Amino acid sequence: MHVVLVEPEIPPNTGSIGRLCAATRTRLHLIKPLGFSLDDRHLKRAGLDYWPYVDLEVHDSWAEFVELARPTTLLLFSARAKASYLDAPFATTPSAHLVFGGETRGLPPALLNAHSAATYRIPLLSPNVRSLNLANAVSIVVFEALRRRGALNTSEP
Repeated sequence: MHVVLVEPEIPPNTGSIGRLCAATRTRLHLIKPLGFSLDDRHLKRAGLDYWPYVDLEVHDSWAEFVELARPTTLLLFSARAKASYLDAPFATTPSAHLVFGGETRGLPPALLNAHSAATYRIPLLSPNVRSLNLANAVSIVVFEALRRRGALNTSEP
């Protein structure tokens, strides 16, 4: 499984997501431009000392990501989607790339339009909240995907 962040902007969010990816053995792809340097102290602080365990790939653009990663299944996540993430086909996609946009802009409209049938949202109960924090959203989706694949049914520490 892969987590793809398209133009992330806030270092602590990416740091937390890096830590999540290290904990779940999930590859992390960052698509430039980034709103921070990979040397940013806030990024490193949020990821603690787990950065050496993050399977990280940085791409200069979406086109480069597609060319190098060759994703077979893209599942996009956006607050603007109609379908719930609970309807995403996690169990039937062994090499899914879970794609999330930057904190203030989300995913580019062209990307959402090109993959509208594979775009999902996390339902919110309050009409007063537009979206969740990026790190929280990624955590929810990654653990749901792992749960559905049976990856959490282990006694290993």
